[in-house]
Amino acid sequence: MSDKLRVGVIGAGRWCRRAHLPGYVSSPLCDLVAIADLHEDLATDAAREFGIPDAYTDYEKIMSRSDIDVIDVVTRAGDQHDNTHEILTFRALEEGKHVLVEKPVCHDYKDVIRAQELADSKNLKTKVGLTFRYAPAVQYMMSLVRDGFIGDPFVYNGYEQNSQWLDPQYPMDKRVHREYPDPPPSFHTDLSPEGIGIFSLEGYGAPTIDIGLELIGADLERVTGIMMNMVKERRLTNLDSELSRINVDDADIFIGEGKNGTMFSLQSSIVTVGNYPGIEARIFGSKGGLQVRLVEEFGVIQTLKGATKDAVEYVDMEIPDAFFPPGYQVGQSWDQVFYAGLVHNFMQEIVSGGDENQGNFLQSARVQKVINMAARSHYEKRWVSDTEL
Repeated sequence: MSDKLRVGVIGAGRWCRRAHLPGYVSSPLCDLVAIADLHEDLATDAAREFGIPDAYTDYEKIMSRSDIDVIDVVTRAGDQHDNTHEILTFRALEEGKHVLVEKPVCHDYKDVIRAQELADSKNLKTKVGLTFRYAPAVQYMMSLVRDGFIGDPFVYNGYEQNSQWLDPQYPMDKRVHREYPDPPPSFHTDLSPEGIGIFSLEGYGAPTIDIGLELIGADLERVTGIMMNMVKERRLTNLDSELSRINVDDADIFIGEGKNGTMFSLQSSIVTVGNYPGIEARIFGSKGGLQVRLVEEFGVIQTLKGATKDAVEYVDMEIPDAFFPPGYQVGQSWDQVFYAGLVHNFMQEIVSGGDENQGNFLQSARVQKVINMAARSHYEKRWVSDTEL
């Protein structure tokens, strides 16, 4: 292995260029050496912008390179029938690469566990794009909980709410298509409540579930919830001029019981008025409470408030410098700060060679299992326990 970890990236779209690539550039522990995308111009433009030596249209050219240590999968995941992330993840692990992949790794939590087992067998580290756990405010919040600030955890409330899909003109598939997809996209045309497709819960509820499981320190014993489709019609792609009837969850709520007796609630919606990322996480315990807010408003990207049982008014808490990523500058956008934290954390874990590996595939499997439980609860209109999956 060279002095720096060598990284190859698959996918050169909006999120890659907005968050992933700047994150790698900011970390002193790695070098970007290759990028691949089906669209040659996206790959070459990203390579030019971020000083990446090699650009490809064939991801196999990255997979097969023996000089690459880490592969980052940033292709867009479709609905629950699209297994692109799963295919690329297993392929990279089989080639002996450490892997970072955007969520979901796989749509069935059992397949995510299989991927982690493969990584463990090859002594590889994994990381999932659960971006918001790496916000400095959240990392500090988790540290405070581990140090006993809240005492025994009692109640977690998680909220993910933003306006991204409130406008029906905003395409269901937000990729910028140049030619109309063949076959054409289909987003759950079964219009019954049982036919609703998983969208907000998996894509936007996941990081808030992740934070909650970490804060309560336990998995969920049972879950009951509901998924709903509020905006009934919208454009399918950027090339469509007419609206189509779709049936995916753009709003959902569930409650759950932790295996350690905690209470857990989550609301996720992409059609609720508010700025991205729109995450709030609140944890209450026997000694105190903490509330984090990740909403970019008026130049502020994060806030953390705390209270104790003796001083119950919540006050702002200053986040120590140690929880910010290398190169942090006041005024940076949330995606630059949070994702730089994720990338640098992963590079540190690989370089250290120790057991530390937060936010790995096993953690993602825990999150995906909760999503699977909540979805089944909706479909079958009942409580679902973790032993049923």
